Amino acid sequence: MVFSHVPVMLESCIDGLNIRPDGIYVDGTAGGAGHSSAIASRLGENGRLVSIDRDPDAVAVATERLSVYSMAQVVKNNYSNMREVLDSLGIDKVDGILLDLGVSSYQLDEESRGFSYHADAPLDMRMEKEGISAADIVNTYSQQELAKIIFEYGEEKFSRRIAENIVKARENAPLETTLQLADIIRQSVPQKARREKNPCKKTFQAIRIAVNGEFEHLSKGLDEAFYSLKSGGRLAVITFHSLEDRLVKQRFAGWCRGCICPPDFPQCVCGHKPQGVLINRKPIEADQKELEENKRSRSAKLRIIERSAE
Repeated sequence: MVFSHVPVMLESCIDGLNIRPDGIYVDGTAGGAGHSSAIASRLGENGRLVSIDRDPDAVAVATERLSVYSMAQVVKNNYSNMREVLDSLGIDKVDGILLDLGVSSYQLDEESRGFSYHADAPLDMRMEKEGISAADIVNTYSQQELAKIIFEYGEEKFSRRIAENIVKARENAPLETTLQLADIIRQSVPQKARREKNPCKKTFQAIRIAVNGEFEHLSKGLDEAFYSLKSGGRLAVITFHSLEDRLVKQRFAGWCRGCICPPDFPQCVCGHKPQGVLINRKPIEADQKELEENKRSRSAKLRIIERSAE
């Protein structure tokens, strides 16, 4: 299958990064190299691009597609290990970093990866093709653990019923395929909910997030990215999930905060200075043209922060 991935809000990302031809940039989520290619095309012979991805399929495709750019290199790793990657390449600080979070179109469309609830496939959902799988979670986690994951990561109000029915079903035989899980989810929600939209989306999303430790990696990755920026360097993050966006928004706000003295102090004694400044106070969203051309951009939010002078 062709690794197709339409880069979301491409021009907004490129404009937001304020790319310098001789700068050093990191694409922490290379995917199909759409954003990476756009960054590399704007770099001169003294510029440098490091593209990182945890998915071996993405690494192979990005390596091929970026081979025309001598200043670009691809590394198989998780963006949450960005500092480790940069240290191994002898890079101290960079001019800009992009993180395009979530699952790629290829991962959703490649049935064998088990991310989609539209086709029958093994319950996998592993971005790195190693470690704990979706099957491990649905077959070994307790009912309480499953309900917690589905409610917190999927914001699914029928989480308890879905978890209860998963546990009941696996008592007869382990759940092995995506359609087995999808059928259980559909049977667990009221008919009205089934008519309004596909009831599987939230639960599949929640299990995928748990399988890949996405929020843990995001929390660590944001810190590693921001503190790898030069003064004036920018971090651009695209989220597709309300919890992701909330985490990014709060972390950005913390870096932009000045005085941290208790509110009842008559004057500042902490001397704390803001470490960053927001480039856009409200998240940037896709325009109507992009929404029509790329349905994946519907829930996307782009936030950009610039590192202040130290």
